[in-house]
Amino acid sequence: MRIIIAPDSYKGSLPAKEVGLTIMKAFTSEIPEAEVTVIPMADGGEGTIDAVVYATGGKTQSVEVAGPLLKPVTTCYGVIDKQMAVIETANIAGLPMVPKNERNPLHTSTLGIGQAIRHALDQGYRRFIVGLGGSATNDGGMGMLQALGATFLDAQNQPLPPVGISLDHVVKTDLSGLDPRLFESEILVASDVQNPLCGDQGATSVFGPQKGATPEQLKQLERGMQKYARCLETLTGRSLQTVPGAGAAGGLGFAFLLLQAKIKSGAKLIADLVHLEEKIAGADWVITGEGKTDFQTQYGKLPVFVAQLAQKHGAKALLLSGSIEPGAEALSSHFVSLHSIQRRPLSLEEAMDQTASLLMETARNLARLIKVCS
Repeated sequence: MRIIIAPDSYKGSLPAKEVGLTIMKAFTSEIPEAEVTVIPMADGGEGTIDAVVYATGGKTQSVEVAGPLLKPVTTCYGVIDKQMAVIETANIAGLPMVPKNERNPLHTSTLGIGQAIRHALDQGYRRFIVGLGGSATNDGGMGMLQALGATFLDAQNQPLPPVGISLDHVVKTDLSGLDPRLFESEILVASDVQNPLCGDQGATSVFGPQKGATPEQLKQLERGMQKYARCLETLTGRSLQTVPGAGAAGGLGFAFLLLQAKIKSGAKLIADLVHLEEKIAGADWVITGEGKTDFQTQYGKLPVFVAQLAQKHGAKALLLSGSIEPGAEALSSHFVSLHSIQRRPLSLEEAMDQTASLLMETARNLARLIKVCS
Protein backbone atom coordinates (compact mmCIF):
# COMPACT_ATOMS: atom_id res chain seq x y z
CA MET A 1 0.00 0.00 0.00
CA ARG A 2 1.38 3.41 -0.99
CA ILE A 3 0.28 6.46 1.00
CA ILE A 4 1.15 10.09 0.29
CA ILE A 5 0.72 12.60 3.12
CA ALA A 6 0.61 16.16 1.75
CA PRO A 7 -0.88 18.56 4.32
CA ASP A 8 -0.85 22.31 4.73
CA SER A 9 0.18 23.68 8.13
CA TYR A 10 -2.28 23.83 11.01
CA LYS A 11 -1.75 27.56 11.22
CA GLY A 12 -0.61 28.86 14.58
CA SER A 13 -0.27 25.34 15.89
CA LEU A 14 1.79 22.89 13.82
CA PRO A 15 3.87 23.46 10.67
CA ALA A 16 3.07 21.27 7.68
CA LYS A 17 6.19 19.16 8.20
CA GLU A 18 5.16 18.29 11.76
CA VAL A 19 1.58 17.59 10.68
CA GLY A 20 2.85 15.22 8.01
CA LEU A 21 5.38 13.44 10.23
CA THR A 22 2.78 12.97 12.98
CA ILE A 23 0.34 11.38 10.53
CA MET A 24 3.13 9.21 9.14
CA LYS A 25 4.05 8.00 12.62
CA ALA A 26 0.43 7.08 13.28
CA PHE A 27 0.07 5.21 9.99
CA THR A 28 3.33 3.29 10.20
CA SER A 29 2.45 2.18 13.72
CA GLU A 30 -0.82 0.68 12.46
CA ILE A 31 0.19 -0.39 8.93
CA PRO A 32 3.95 -1.08 9.18
CA GLU A 33 4.05 -2.65 5.72
CA ALA A 34 2.77 0.56 4.04
CA GLU A 35 5.07 2.79 1.99
CA VAL A 36 4.41 6.24 3.44
CA THR A 37 5.82 9.48 2.02
CA VAL A 38 5.47 12.91 3.61
CA ILE A 39 5.37 15.96 1.34
CA PRO A 40 4.68 19.10 3.43
CA MET A 41 2.72 21.60 1.38
CA ALA A 42 1.76 25.27 1.36
CA ASP A 43 -0.17 27.63 -0.89
CA GLY A 44 1.89 30.77 -0.38
CA GLY A 45 0.94 31.41 3.23
CA GLU A 46 2.47 30.44 6.53
CA GLY A 47 4.88 27.52 6.19
CA THR A 48 5.77 28.06 2.53
CA ILE A 49 9.51 28.24 3.21
CA ASP A 50 9.49 25.20 5.51
CA ALA A 51 7.56 23.12 2.99
CA VAL A 52 9.74 24.04 0.02
CA VAL A 53 13.05 23.70 1.87
CA TYR A 54 12.09 20.29 3.29
CA ALA A 55 10.85 18.92 -0.03
CA THR A 56 13.77 20.19 -2.13
CA GLY A 57 16.66 19.77 0.29
CA GLY A 58 17.20 23.53 0.35
CA LYS A 59 18.32 25.75 3.20
CA THR A 60 17.36 28.99 4.90
CA GLN A 61 19.16 32.33 4.89
CA SER A 62 18.81 34.47 8.01
CA VAL A 63 18.04 38.16 7.46
CA GLU A 64 17.12 41.15 9.63
CA VAL A 65 14.36 43.35 8.20
CA ALA A 66 11.56 45.64 9.31
CA GLY A 67 8.54 43.75 10.63
CA PRO A 68 4.91 44.74 10.03
CA LEU A 69 5.15 47.50 12.67
CA LEU A 70 8.54 48.65 11.29
CA LYS A 71 10.43 47.20 14.26
CA PRO A 72 13.46 45.07 13.40
CA VAL A 73 12.81 41.33 13.19
CA THR A 74 15.17 38.47 12.48
CA THR A 75 13.62 36.09 10.00
CA CYS A 76 14.71 34.10 6.95
CA TYR A 77 14.08 33.27 3.34
CA GLY A 78 14.56 29.93 1.64
CA VAL A 79 17.27 29.07 -0.86
CA ILE A 80 16.95 26.29 -3.44
CA ASP A 81 19.86 24.92 -5.49
CA LYS A 82 21.79 28.17 -5.01
CA GLN A 83 19.55 29.66 -7.69
CA MET A 84 16.18 30.59 -6.22
CA ALA A 85 15.09 32.57 -3.16
CA VAL A 86 11.73 31.82 -1.53
CA ILE A 87 10.28 34.73 0.42
CA GLU A 88 7.29 34.36 2.73
CA THR A 89 5.16 37.39 3.57
CA ALA A 90 3.79 35.61 6.63
CA ASN A 91 7.17 35.49 8.38
CA ILE A 92 8.08 39.10 7.57
CA ALA A 93 4.79 41.01 7.73
CA GLY A 94 2.43 38.36 9.06
CA LEU A 95 -0.71 39.00 11.06
CA PRO A 96 0.38 36.85 14.05
CA MET A 97 3.45 39.10 14.35
CA VAL A 98 1.20 41.99 15.42
CA PRO A 99 -0.28 41.91 18.94
CA LYS A 100 -4.07 41.83 18.80
CA ASN A 101 -4.38 45.20 20.52
CA GLU A 102 -2.10 46.78 17.88
CA ARG A 103 -3.75 45.40 14.73
CA ASN A 104 -4.49 48.36 12.52
CA PRO A 105 -3.59 48.25 8.81
CA LEU A 106 -3.22 52.03 8.75
CA HIS A 107 0.08 51.46 10.55
CA THR A 108 1.47 48.22 9.12
CA SER A 109 4.03 47.94 6.33
CA THR A 110 5.50 45.67 3.67
CA LEU A 111 8.87 47.43 3.89
CA GLY A 112 10.54 44.24 5.15
CA ILE A 113 9.48 42.31 2.05
CA GLY A 114 11.44 44.70 -0.13
CA GLN A 115 14.41 44.57 2.23
CA ALA A 116 14.46 40.77 2.03
CA ILE A 117 14.32 40.90 -1.77
CA ARG A 118 17.18 43.40 -1.85
CA HIS A 119 19.24 41.18 0.46
CA ALA A 120 18.66 38.22 -1.87
CA LEU A 121 19.57 40.34 -4.90
CA ASP A 122 22.83 41.25 -3.16
CA GLN A 123 23.52 37.53 -2.69
CA GLY A 124 23.17 37.03 -6.44
CA TYR A 125 19.69 35.52 -6.66
CA ARG A 126 17.65 36.38 -9.72
CA ARG A 127 14.79 33.89 -9.39
CA PHE A 128 12.17 34.42 -6.71
CA ILE A 129 9.06 32.80 -5.38
CA VAL A 130 7.12 35.08 -3.04
CA GLY A 131 4.25 33.72 -0.95
CA LEU A 132 1.62 36.36 -0.23
CA GLY A 133 -0.63 34.65 2.33
CA GLY A 134 -1.10 35.67 5.95
CA SER A 135 -0.23 39.37 5.79
CA ALA A 136 -1.02 42.03 8.39
CA THR A 137 -0.76 44.80 5.79
CA ASN A 138 -2.92 46.96 3.55
CA ASP A 139 -0.36 49.37 2.12
CA GLY A 140 -0.69 48.34 -1.54
CA GLY A 141 2.92 47.22 -1.47
CA MET A 142 4.08 50.82 -0.99
CA GLY A 143 6.52 49.76 1.72
CA MET A 144 8.06 47.05 -0.44
CA LEU A 145 8.44 49.42 -3.39
CA GLN A 146 10.09 52.05 -1.18
CA ALA A 147 12.61 49.50 0.08
CA LEU A 148 13.44 48.73 -3.54
CA GLY A 149 13.98 52.37 -4.53
CA ALA A 150 10.57 53.89 -5.31
CA THR A 151 9.57 57.32 -3.98
CA PHE A 152 6.14 58.48 -2.80
CA LEU A 153 5.60 62.17 -1.98
CA ASP A 154 2.76 64.15 -0.39
CA ALA A 155 1.35 67.57 -1.32
CA GLN A 156 4.31 69.28 0.39
CA ASN A 157 6.74 67.21 -1.70
CA GLN A 158 7.78 65.27 1.40
CA PRO A 159 8.49 61.52 1.48
CA LEU A 160 5.66 59.48 2.94
CA PRO A 161 6.18 56.79 5.62
CA PRO A 162 5.75 53.23 4.28
CA VAL A 163 2.41 52.43 5.94
CA GLY A 164 -1.23 52.14 4.95
CA ILE A 165 -2.25 55.58 6.20
CA SER A 166 0.10 57.13 3.62
CA LEU A 167 -1.95 55.87 0.68
CA ASP A 168 -4.45 58.68 1.11
CA HIS A 169 -1.69 61.28 0.89
CA VAL A 170 0.13 60.17 -2.27
CA VAL A 171 0.41 63.03 -4.75
CA LYS A 172 3.57 62.14 -6.67
CA THR A 173 5.30 58.85 -7.37
CA ASP A 174 8.69 58.09 -8.89
CA LEU A 175 9.77 54.58 -9.85
CA SER A 176 12.97 55.56 -11.61
CA GLY A 177 15.01 54.61 -8.55
CA LEU A 178 13.83 50.99 -8.51
CA ASP A 179 16.71 48.53 -8.32
CA PRO A 180 17.46 47.62 -11.97
CA ARG A 181 18.31 44.05 -10.92
CA LEU A 182 14.59 43.48 -10.38
CA PHE A 183 14.02 43.64 -14.11
CA GLU A 184 16.75 41.08 -14.71
CA SER A 185 14.91 38.69 -12.40
CA GLU A 186 12.07 36.20 -12.63
CA ILE A 187 9.53 36.78 -9.86
CA LEU A 188 6.70 34.30 -9.34
CA VAL A 189 4.08 35.23 -6.78
CA ALA A 190 2.21 32.46 -4.96
CA SER A 191 -1.30 33.48 -4.01
CA ASP A 192 -4.51 31.62 -3.17
CA VAL A 193 -6.80 34.61 -3.76
CA GLN A 194 -8.10 36.18 -6.96
CA ASN A 195 -9.33 39.51 -5.57
CA PRO A 196 -8.81 42.77 -7.47
CA LEU A 197 -7.14 45.71 -5.76
CA CYS A 198 -10.17 47.91 -5.07
CA GLY A 199 -13.94 47.73 -4.73
CA ASP A 200 -16.32 45.45 -2.84
CA GLN A 201 -14.19 42.40 -3.60
CA GLY A 202 -10.89 44.24 -3.21
CA ALA A 203 -8.06 44.02 -0.72
CA THR A 204 -9.46 46.50 1.78
CA SER A 205 -13.11 45.49 1.80
CA VAL A 206 -12.55 41.74 1.98
CA PHE A 207 -9.43 41.40 4.09
CA GLY A 208 -9.16 44.71 5.97
CA PRO A 209 -11.56 43.73 8.79
CA GLN A 210 -9.61 40.62 9.75
CA LYS A 211 -6.47 42.78 9.98
CA GLY A 212 -8.09 45.06 12.54
CA ALA A 213 -9.56 47.90 10.45
CA THR A 214 -12.70 49.64 11.72
CA PRO A 215 -15.47 50.69 9.30
CA GLU A 216 -14.10 54.25 9.22
CA GLN A 217 -10.57 53.03 8.65
CA LEU A 218 -11.79 50.81 5.82
CA LYS A 219 -13.22 53.87 4.06
CA GLN A 220 -9.95 55.75 4.50
CA LEU A 221 -7.87 52.82 3.26
CA GLU A 222 -10.11 52.20 0.24
CA ARG A 223 -10.02 55.88 -0.74
CA GLY A 224 -6.25 55.91 -0.35
CA MET A 225 -5.77 52.68 -2.28
CA GLN A 226 -7.70 54.06 -5.23
CA LYS A 227 -5.66 57.27 -5.17
CA TYR A 228 -2.36 55.39 -4.89
CA ALA A 229 -3.29 53.01 -7.72
CA ARG A 230 -4.35 55.84 -10.04
CA CYS A 231 -1.00 57.58 -9.49
CA LEU A 232 0.96 54.45 -10.33
CA GLU A 233 -1.16 53.48 -13.31
CA THR A 234 -0.90 56.99 -14.74
CA LEU A 235 2.87 56.93 -14.25
CA THR A 236 3.40 53.51 -15.83
CA GLY A 237 0.58 53.53 -18.39
CA ARG A 238 -0.46 50.07 -17.18
CA SER A 239 -3.92 49.14 -15.90
CA LEU A 240 -3.39 46.52 -13.19
CA GLN A 241 -6.04 47.09 -10.51
CA THR A 242 -8.43 44.47 -11.84
CA VAL A 243 -5.87 41.75 -12.55
CA PRO A 244 -6.85 38.68 -10.48
CA GLY A 245 -4.66 38.60 -7.38
CA ALA A 246 -3.82 42.32 -7.41
CA GLY A 247 -5.59 42.59 -4.06
CA ALA A 248 -3.64 39.77 -2.42
CA ALA A 249 -1.81 40.65 0.82
CA GLY A 250 -3.41 44.07 1.09
CA GLY A 251 -2.46 45.07 -2.44
CA LEU A 252 1.04 43.61 -2.39
CA GLY A 253 0.00 41.64 -5.46
CA PHE A 254 -0.56 44.93 -7.30
CA ALA A 255 2.94 46.14 -6.43
CA PHE A 256 4.48 42.91 -7.71
CA LEU A 257 2.58 43.28 -10.96
CA LEU A 258 4.28 46.66 -11.35
CA LEU A 259 7.58 44.77 -11.06
CA GLN A 260 6.47 42.51 -13.93
CA ALA A 261 5.98 39.55 -11.61
CA LYS A 262 3.58 36.74 -12.51
CA ILE A 263 0.86 35.79 -10.04
CA LYS A 264 0.25 32.04 -9.90
CA SER A 265 -1.97 29.70 -7.91
CA GLY A 266 0.02 29.21 -4.73
CA ALA A 267 -0.97 25.57 -4.39
CA LYS A 268 0.02 24.73 -7.97
CA LEU A 269 3.25 26.72 -7.86
CA ILE A 270 4.47 24.95 -4.72
CA ALA A 271 3.20 21.57 -5.97
CA ASP A 272 5.16 21.94 -9.20
CA LEU A 273 8.26 22.97 -7.30
CA VAL A 274 8.19 19.85 -5.08
CA HIS A 275 7.00 17.51 -7.89
CA LEU A 276 3.83 16.59 -5.99
CA GLU A 277 1.90 15.16 -8.95
CA GLU A 278 4.79 12.90 -9.89
CA LYS A 279 4.86 11.54 -6.33
CA ILE A 280 1.08 11.07 -6.14
CA ALA A 281 1.02 9.01 -9.35
CA GLY A 282 0.70 5.37 -8.29
CA ALA A 283 -0.45 6.11 -4.74
CA ASP A 284 -3.40 4.26 -3.20
CA TRP A 285 -4.30 6.93 -0.64
CA VAL A 286 -3.55 10.63 -0.37
CA ILE A 287 -4.06 12.42 2.94
CA THR A 288 -4.18 16.20 3.13
CA GLY A 289 -5.62 18.82 5.47
CA GLU A 290 -5.28 22.25 7.04
CA GLY A 291 -5.93 24.01 10.33
CA LYS A 292 -9.55 24.93 9.61
CA THR A 293 -11.64 23.65 6.73
CA ASP A 294 -14.75 25.63 5.79
CA PHE A 295 -16.59 26.88 2.70
CA GLN A 296 -13.54 28.90 1.61
CA THR A 297 -11.48 25.74 1.12
CA GLN A 298 -13.25 24.98 -2.16
CA TYR A 299 -11.98 28.27 -3.67
CA GLY A 300 -8.42 27.38 -4.56
CA LYS A 301 -7.18 26.25 -1.15
CA LEU A 302 -4.50 23.60 -1.02
CA PRO A 303 -6.51 20.55 0.19
CA VAL A 304 -8.83 20.65 -2.82
CA PHE A 305 -5.89 21.02 -5.21
CA VAL A 306 -4.22 17.97 -3.66
CA ALA A 307 -7.47 15.99 -3.81
CA GLN A 308 -7.90 16.84 -7.50
CA LEU A 309 -4.42 15.49 -8.23
CA ALA A 310 -5.29 12.32 -6.33
CA GLN A 311 -8.48 11.85 -8.33
CA LYS A 312 -6.59 12.43 -11.57
CA HIS A 313 -4.32 9.50 -10.76
CA GLY A 314 -6.96 7.18 -9.31
CA ALA A 315 -5.97 7.57 -5.66
CA LYS A 316 -8.46 7.97 -2.82
CA ALA A 317 -8.20 11.27 -0.92
CA LEU A 318 -8.90 11.84 2.77
CA LEU A 319 -9.12 15.20 4.51
CA LEU A 320 -7.73 15.43 8.05
CA SER A 321 -7.97 18.98 9.44
CA GLY A 322 -7.80 20.71 12.78
CA SER A 323 -11.49 21.58 12.55
CA ILE A 324 -14.34 21.13 10.09
CA GLU A 325 -16.65 24.14 9.92
CA PRO A 326 -20.11 24.70 8.37
CA GLY A 327 -19.90 24.80 4.59
CA ALA A 328 -17.23 22.10 4.38
CA GLU A 329 -19.82 19.63 3.08
CA ALA A 330 -19.28 21.25 -0.33
CA LEU A 331 -15.96 19.35 -0.45
CA SER A 332 -17.54 15.89 -0.31
CA SER A 333 -17.12 15.32 -4.03
CA HIS A 334 -13.35 15.69 -3.67
CA PHE A 335 -12.77 13.36 -0.71
CA VAL A 336 -13.75 9.89 0.43
CA SER A 337 -14.43 11.47 3.82
CA LEU A 338 -13.70 14.55 5.93
CA HIS A 339 -12.24 14.30 9.43
CA SER A 340 -11.53 16.72 12.26
CA ILE A 341 -9.00 15.99 15.00
CA GLN A 342 -11.34 17.49 17.60
CA ARG A 343 -12.92 14.59 19.47
CA ARG A 344 -14.66 16.57 22.21
CA PRO A 345 -15.65 20.16 23.01
CA LEU A 346 -12.49 22.24 23.49
CA SER A 347 -11.63 25.91 23.74
CA LEU A 348 -9.39 27.29 20.99
CA GLU A 349 -6.48 27.44 23.45
CA GLU A 350 -6.97 23.82 24.53
CA ALA A 351 -7.28 22.63 20.95
CA MET A 352 -4.07 24.37 19.91
CA ASP A 353 -2.16 23.07 22.94
CA GLN A 354 -3.26 19.50 22.23
CA THR A 355 -3.00 19.52 18.44
CA ALA A 356 -0.19 16.97 18.16
CA SER A 357 -1.81 14.41 20.46
CA LEU A 358 -5.27 14.90 18.93
CA LEU A 359 -3.81 14.50 15.44
CA MET A 360 -2.00 11.32 16.43
CA GLU A 361 -5.15 9.77 17.91
CA THR A 362 -7.31 10.60 14.91
CA ALA A 363 -4.69 9.53 12.37
CA ARG A 364 -4.29 6.15 14.10
CA ASN A 365 -8.03 5.60 13.93
CA LEU A 366 -8.01 6.46 10.22
CA ALA A 367 -5.11 4.08 9.65
CA ARG A 368 -7.00 1.23 11.33
CA LEU A 369 -10.01 1.92 9.13
CA ILE A 370 -7.94 1.99 5.95
CA LYS A 371 -6.20 -1.26 6.95
CA VAL A 372 -9.53 -3.03 7.42
CA CYS A 373 -10.97 -1.66 4.17
CA SER A 374 -7.94 -2.40 2.01
